Amino acid sequence: MKIDSKTVDKLAELAKLEFDDASRNEIVNDLNRIVSFVEKLNEIDTASVEPLIYLTGTANALRDDVVKHDITQQEALKNAPKRDSDYIKVPKVIDKK
Repeated sequence: MKIDSKTVDKLAELAKLEFDDASRNEIVNDLNRIVSFVEKLNEIDTASVEPLIYLTGTANALRDDVVKHDITQQEALKNAPKRDSDYIKVPKVIDKK
């Protein structure tokens, strides 16, 4: 697989990125090196290798969820810089275009 400027432009559009021509050329080169490395890994015979599910032999140490009320809603709202009667107000972080 060969990465070209058109592919990078499409990826940039999907990721909502913008960059100049010099940066685009660097990205094309970097992505081509990454793809070459992955293709090199595909040449390795892994037929006799067992799939690795866990990196260590230990299992997850899970605990039971316990519901605790450390502070009340009113106590949380008391320290909020902006609030209404029930909620903390925050600035809008997602701008739909």
